[in-house]
Amino acid sequence: MQFDTIDAALQDEVDGGRFPGFNYTIIRGGEVVARRCVGFADLERREPMREDHLFRIFSCTKLLASIAALQLWEQGKFGFDDPVGDYIPALAKLQVLAAPDAPLDSAKPAREPVRVRHVLTHTAGLTYSFLAPQTPIARAYAAAKVSSPFTTLAEQMDALGTLPLLFEPGSAWHYGVSTDVVGRLVEVVSGLPLDQYFQRHLYEPLGMRDTAFWVPAEQQHRLATHYVGDAADPSKPGLRNAEHLPYEGAYRKPVARLNPGGGLVSSLDDYTRLVQALARGGAPLLQPDTMRYVTLDQLPPGMPMAFPDSTLPGRGHSFAASVFRERTDADPAAEPGDVQWSGMSATRWMLAPKDKFGLVLMTQRYLGSGLPYWPRFKQAVHDALPR
Repeated sequence: MQFDTIDAALQDEVDGGRFPGFNYTIIRGGEVVARRCVGFADLERREPMREDHLFRIFSCTKLLASIAALQLWEQGKFGFDDPVGDYIPALAKLQVLAAPDAPLDSAKPAREPVRVRHVLTHTAGLTYSFLAPQTPIARAYAAAKVSSPFTTLAEQMDALGTLPLLFEPGSAWHYGVSTDVVGRLVEVVSGLPLDQYFQRHLYEPLGMRDTAFWVPAEQQHRLATHYVGDAADPSKPGLRNAEHLPYEGAYRKPVARLNPGGGLVSSLDDYTRLVQALARGGAPLLQPDTMRYVTLDQLPPGMPMAFPDSTLPGRGHSFAASVFRERTDADPAAEPGDVQWSGMSATRWMLAPKDKFGLVLMTQRYLGSGLPYWPRFKQAVHDALPR
């Protein structure tokens, strides 16, 4: 069968002790042509992966927050060049560090306000405390509990308003809590809590039944077990239970913060419905003209995407995710114009809009997204089923 070689590429990751198991779908011409399961949802119980398992999707949540914001932009609720502080006053008067690793007392008033387009593209100057954790700003984020699940989005914005930016808004790309700001913007301009907005305007139109910020007790048997590998050598075989990560009880009970940057649980079917809608041109979520903000690079020409310890060559960023500007050796199956993103536990999605092609890959290995399983999977798909 044409999918056997794809399954084999993923089975190699399972047999090598790098991943517990996978679910995936392939969307071609806007239609789902493959829906497959490989490996295990729970290694100890040898429970096979099923299509109905649930997954912590972490940063794959960001796509939904961006789509929600674009829906509200379509309605004229805000402009992309509007200062975020017009809607979230705590972020109206921010300061900027002399350098990203400079002490906090080096900060001076920002020359440029943080605008909506900056938080949609991660060019606002915000960060995550786990990136370069020894820098003064990362320590300040941690001390202010910027990413605490036990504070609301509104309280998170108040905390961010007391902290300086890493750089002048719009001058560089840096991954951080920008999508949390997007989520709060959605709440403010829609008048709805984020979970209610998602339910009415994303889940219901697509028939998504399994996606939420927490899993009720009667459905927790469907939640795939969370695993983590060796921190010093992620490629080393061997996984151990990580149900306590990112914090005890995560995704199993309600918390104060509805995290638009990484807080959702979803299923293969639900997330496939989302990517399929985008592959078909955006309906019923977005108008066709709005899809260009999902699929086209919105960074200034030449601005690189870089993490503190790595770069993403040949990549730009739309208002929703990373966009390939050119072919790269690191991901040879990717073509210019492909859009994709990942989650901290290695869930993945991609979209090739001109081909109405998409992929969704679900798994549960914490901090596993940097391993080469994804380009290997995409290459196997490319070889077995050209677009």
